[in-house]
Amino acid sequence: AELKNRQAYYDYFIDIKYDAGIVLLGTEVKSLRQGKASFNDSYCIIHKGEVWVNHGTVNNHDSLRDRKLLLEKREIRKIEAKLKEKGYTLIPLRIYFN
Repeated sequence: AELKNRQAYYDYFIDIKYDAGIVLLGTEVKSLRQGKASFNDSYCIIHKGEVWVNHGTVNNHDSLRDRKLLLEKREIRKIEAKLKEKGYTLIPLRIYFN
Protein backbone atom coordinates (compact mmCIF):
# COMPACT_ATOMS: atom_id res chain seq x y z
CA ALA A 1 0.00 0.00 0.00
CA GLU A 2 1.17 3.54 -0.70
CA LEU A 3 -0.20 6.91 0.34
CA LYS A 4 1.11 10.16 -1.17
CA ASN A 5 1.07 13.75 -0.01
CA ARG A 6 0.24 15.15 -3.46
CA GLN A 7 -0.37 18.66 -2.14
CA ALA A 8 3.27 18.89 -1.05
CA TYR A 9 4.40 18.82 -4.68
CA TYR A 10 2.28 21.93 -5.35
CA ASP A 11 3.20 23.77 -2.15
CA TYR A 12 6.95 23.09 -2.06
CA PHE A 13 9.97 22.71 -4.31
CA ILE A 14 11.31 19.26 -3.45
CA ASP A 15 15.09 19.49 -3.04
CA ILE A 16 16.26 16.31 -1.29
CA LYS A 17 14.41 13.07 -0.49
CA TYR A 18 15.17 10.57 2.26
CA ASP A 19 13.69 7.16 3.03
CA ALA A 20 13.02 6.57 6.71
CA GLY A 21 11.35 3.99 8.88
CA ILE A 22 8.61 5.13 11.23
CA VAL A 23 7.70 3.94 14.71
CA LEU A 24 4.01 2.98 14.83
CA LEU A 25 1.60 1.46 17.33
CA GLY A 26 -0.47 -1.62 16.45
CA THR A 27 -3.63 0.36 15.78
CA GLU A 28 -1.69 2.67 13.44
CA VAL A 29 -0.40 -0.30 11.47
CA LYS A 30 -3.99 -1.55 11.12
CA SER A 31 -5.13 1.87 9.84
CA LEU A 32 -2.28 1.95 7.30
CA ARG A 33 -3.21 -1.49 6.01
CA GLN A 34 -6.75 -0.24 5.53
CA GLY A 35 -5.53 2.91 3.73
CA LYS A 36 -6.96 5.21 6.40
CA ALA A 37 -3.86 7.30 7.11
CA SER A 38 -3.75 11.02 6.40
CA PHE A 39 -0.60 13.11 6.59
CA ASN A 40 -1.25 16.05 4.24
CA ASP A 41 -0.90 18.62 7.05
CA SER A 42 2.15 16.94 8.58
CA TYR A 43 5.64 18.33 8.93
CA CYS A 44 8.79 17.06 10.63
CA ILE A 45 10.87 18.47 13.44
CA ILE A 46 14.25 17.54 14.87
CA HIS A 47 14.31 17.30 18.65
CA LYS A 48 17.35 16.09 20.62
CA GLY A 49 18.91 14.51 17.53
CA GLU A 50 15.76 12.62 16.52
CA VAL A 51 13.32 13.33 13.69
CA TRP A 52 9.61 13.39 14.49
CA VAL A 53 6.53 13.66 12.28
CA ASN A 54 4.03 16.11 13.73
CA HIS A 55 0.48 15.70 12.45
CA GLY A 56 -0.50 19.35 12.96
CA THR A 57 0.52 22.05 10.55
CA VAL A 58 3.39 24.47 10.93
CA ASN A 59 0.84 27.07 12.09
CA ASN A 60 -1.32 24.67 14.11
CA HIS A 61 0.57 22.81 16.82
CA ASP A 62 -2.50 20.96 18.10
CA SER A 63 -1.24 17.62 16.88
CA LEU A 64 -2.06 14.00 17.17
CA ARG A 65 0.67 11.76 18.53
CA ASP A 66 4.11 12.56 17.09
CA ARG A 67 5.83 9.62 15.41
CA LYS A 68 9.55 9.02 15.39
CA LEU A 69 11.34 8.58 12.07
CA LEU A 70 14.27 6.20 11.86
CA LEU A 71 17.25 7.74 10.05
CA GLU A 72 21.01 7.43 10.36
CA LYS A 73 22.68 10.06 12.54
CA ARG A 74 24.69 11.46 9.61
CA GLU A 75 21.45 11.91 7.62
CA ILE A 76 19.85 13.70 10.56
CA ARG A 77 22.86 16.04 10.82
CA LYS A 78 22.58 16.87 7.09
CA ILE A 79 18.85 17.52 7.44
CA GLU A 80 19.38 19.67 10.53
CA ALA A 81 21.95 21.79 8.67
CA LYS A 82 19.53 22.31 5.75
CA LEU A 83 16.69 23.28 8.10
CA LYS A 84 18.84 26.10 9.47
CA GLU A 85 18.90 27.63 5.97
CA LYS A 86 16.12 30.07 5.24
CA GLY A 87 13.13 28.57 3.46
CA TYR A 88 13.70 24.87 4.18
CA THR A 89 10.98 22.70 5.68
CA LEU A 90 10.98 18.94 6.25
CA ILE A 91 7.74 17.28 5.18
CA PRO A 92 6.65 13.68 4.59
CA LEU A 93 5.89 12.96 0.92
CA ARG A 94 4.66 9.39 0.99
CA ILE A 95 4.09 6.38 3.16
CA TYR A 96 4.53 2.95 1.72
CA PHE A 97 3.72 -0.21 3.54
CA ASN A 98 4.58 -3.84 2.75
